[in-house]
Amino acid sequence: MNKNKNLKVSIVMGSQSDYKIMKLCEKTLKNLGVLFETKIISAHRTPKRMYEYASNAEKNNIGVIIAGAGGSAHLPGMVAALTSLPVLGVPVESKKLKGLDSLLSIAQMPKGIPVGTLAIGEDGAINAALLAASILANGNIKIKNKLKSWRLSQTKSVKKFPK
Repeated sequence: MNKNKNLKVSIVMGSQSDYKIMKLCEKTLKNLGVLFETKIISAHRTPKRMYEYASNAEKNNIGVIIAGAGGSAHLPGMVAALTSLPVLGVPVESKKLKGLDSLLSIAQMPKGIPVGTLAIGEDGAINAALLAASILANGNIKIKNKLKSWRLSQTKSVKKFPK
């Protein structure tokens, strides 16, 4: 990966309704001081936009892509098919199958086109941001230190005894 300290995370989602979950990626990255961008790109409704985005992601200074999608959830896999950048998939809960359809669509990628798949919903969005930051931290000591600090603060927040 490019050791450029200014690489950013790109957060993409299939529709506006996914934003209620995917904004947690933004919040987490903001807390860690990680640069990011956020876009709506539908694999099915805006395929040309998706193709342009994924084909140009690397030259647009993106280091990791987080793709959230619900239902048939093809966005993470299709983006991964068009770039060699790491793609992290966040299954967004669907009305019909509670996100299980999204999870399986993202997790069951054929060999050769990997997508790191996170948990369904909020936990997946937050963990995708943390994982993206960890990936960028390999080439950025500032992000690495912010992550260490975040984890230490998380550890300190756990009480030793119940009240």
